[in-house]
This record gives sequence, C-alpha cells and structure tokens, in this order.
Amino acid sequence: MRAVKPALGRSFASLSVPNYRRYFFGQIVSQSGTWMQTVGELWLVLTLTGSAVAVGITTALQFTPILLFGAWAGVLADRMDKRKLLIYTQTAMAIPALVLWVLAASGIVESWMVFAVVFARGAVNAFDNPARQSFVVELVGPRRVVNAVGLNSAIVQCARVAGPALAGIVIATAGVSTAFLINAISFIAMIVALRGMRAEELERNEPTPRRSGQLRSAVRYVRATPRLYIPLMLTAVVGTLSFNFQTLLPLLARFTFHGHAGTYAALTTAMGVGALVGALMASARPTVGPRLLVAAAAMFGAMLLAAASAPDLVLEVVVLAFTGAASVTFASSVNSFLQLNVRPSMRGRVMALYSVVFLGSNPIGGPLMGWIAGTAGPRMGLLVGAAAALASAVVARGAFARMPAEELEQRPEESPVARDLRPVTS
Repeated sequence: MRAVKPALGRSFASLSVPNYRRYFFGQIVSQSGTWMQTVGELWLVLTLTGSAVAVGITTALQFTPILLFGAWAGVLADRMDKRKLLIYTQTAMAIPALVLWVLAASGIVESWMVFAVVFARGAVNAFDNPARQSFVVELVGPRRVVNAVGLNSAIVQCARVAGPALAGIVIATAGVSTAFLINAISFIAMIVALRGMRAEELERNEPTPRRSGQLRSAVRYVRATPRLYIPLMLTAVVGTLSFNFQTLLPLLARFTFHGHAGTYAALTTAMGVGALVGALMASARPTVGPRLLVAAAAMFGAMLLAAASAPDLVLEVVVLAFTGAASVTFASSVNSFLQLNVRPSMRGRVMALYSVVFLGSNPIGGPLMGWIAGTAGPRMGLLVGAAAALASAVVARGAFARMPAEELEQRPEESPVARDLRPVTS
C-alpha cells in the first residue's frame, strides 16, 4: 500500500499546478462531449446508410483537414499566444455541433450533411490540436511534461469512457440530436478554464517571428534529427493502419456481434477503461526512451491480434481493455518523447507534424479499413492493424539501434541542425 501512494502521487503531480488543474477539468468536460458527438455522428451515418464504407468516410472526413493543412496550423501555433488561439478554436468547435443538432432534431438530416459538418469540425480541430499539444509545456514546464502528457491521455480516456456511455444512454432515451447539443454546451467548460488561467504563471516561449519557409525549416529539422523522425515514421504507419477504432468498433458491434448502440458503447467503454489505466501508468514514468516506444508498439500489435481472434463479445470486451492500455501507452510515449527532444521554438510545428501522421493518416486508414471490413469482415481490419504495429516495432528497433548513443542523449538546442536554424540576432 505504501508503494501505491507514491506512484499515485507521481501520476497526478501536474495537478499541483493551478493553471494545469483548470485545463485538466475543463478538458474532461469538453472531451467527453466530443466523444458523445463522435459516437452520435458514426451511429447516425450507419443508421442512414447501413454502409461500412460510409462509416470509414465519416472518420476520414474528421481528420482530412489535419492531413491537408495541419502542418501550417503548427506554424500558426508557434507564432501566436497559444492560450488565446485555444479560446478561439474551442469557441469555434461549438458551431458544427449546434448545426448538426438543428439538422438532426428537425428530421431533415441526410448523410451528406453529416459529412459536411464532420469536415467543418475537423477543420477547426486542425488548428486546435497542435496548439493544445504544444501548450502543455507552457502549463507545467519541461520537468513535468511526461506526467502532463500522460494525464492528457488520461483525460482523453476518461472522456472515451464517459462520452460513449453517456451517448448510448442519450441516444436511446432522448435521440441522437441531444448528444450534439450536449457537446456544444460542453465547450463552455474549456473556454472558462482558459480564460481563468493566470497568464503570468505560464512558462511561455517567445513567439516565433513571422518568416517565409518556416514549415520547410521544421521539415528539414526533423529529417536531420533521427530521434524525431524515427518515432514520427513509426507513428505514421501505426496511425494509418492500426488506430482505426472509430471505424472498426461500430462495424464490429453491428456485423460481427449483431448488436446495437449499447454494444458499440460497451466495446468503446471497455477500451477506454483500459486506456485510462494505461494513461495513469504512463504519467507516473519520469522519462521515456526508445525501448519503451518499441515495446509499446509491439504490445499494441499483440493486443490487436488477440482482439481479432476473440470468439465472443465477453472476451472481446476484456481484450479491448488491454488493447486500450497498449494503445495509449504507445501514443503518450511518442508524444512525450517528441516534446522532450524537440527544440522549443519548433515545438508547435513538430507537434503539428505528429498530428498529421497520427490523426491526419485517418483519411487514408479509415476508408481502407472500412473497405476491408466490408469485404472481409471487421476482424480482418484488426489483423491488418496488428501486422502493421508488429512490423513497425521491428523496423523502429533496428533504426534506433543504428543511432549513436550520444545523439539520443543530446539536448535539442545543442544539435547542429538546431544551431543552423537558430534566428540570427545582431
């Protein structure tokens, strides 16, 4: 019992920072509403069309804007006050939710309307995501960044548990439109949290001056820094082929287990519970290294393989809990590793590239997994994801092994490419 208390203390250490504490609880409310909307959108499209491919397209449209201009959004995050940018994006995120509420409540909604609203929400998220990712260091400082990233993952997982569970209840009792209205209201919590922060306590970096070629500079910086491009390439493959649960879980519920919205919510909730445990374990780690990245990718692949093989719903729920823990360990480890190894003035752009390869890959992976699931069944989609994660872990292990040890130990601001990209001062 004595060993458990220090571990719990390490897991929640960042909550001692007042600004982060506001952010943490505001995000729980806002993210829960977003998950309600996501579940509602996918179930609405499946109800309107009965098509696995349409579900994949819905997921793809949510992330297509990140693929198209997410990298430029990172340039904006480096140039602007991130707190103010987040207030703007969180306010704008409520508009698509309100539009979809009106459409669904009036009974005139059609699948193309849902597609349009999902794309609009994704466009706002393209600017919100890199700002939110890189804002973490300003809230807690470099010393607590691994803990804060782990807690951010815990926020998402709490929302993944609460959102679908609430969505299942709301959809069954009040209709899918009510889920969209609740999401619109939920953004108030995050806006209040951001506006209530003490600006003087933020550990801000100086905004990057506006110059041409800043995105190209970030790409050159990543290409010249193996400790950044190896995890980014690993994430690109795993994000494209393995992280397609928004597409596969509703299809698994509907076509493999012949269930309904409650079955979908059970699968998503089980995965969220496991992921929450994994996130809290990740937040207790003092640092992150290449060995953990490779191990997390391999474990994620193994759990996907087990999920593809589960013979019944009960066992699937159990396996998905472990899959959730492995998935969030991988995602939060890559995020923390990048934050610890990136030059501060490049953080917004590098985290935008992370968003592009992790979330922006969904427009490719979502329809592909929808097609595979429609042709060969949802289990085959899970098998493809398992193979991708396992193969990527092997390749990444070899790539890290070829790196000189001093490169991994080198501080970001000490690397030659960082010095070359440093602004000239008179």
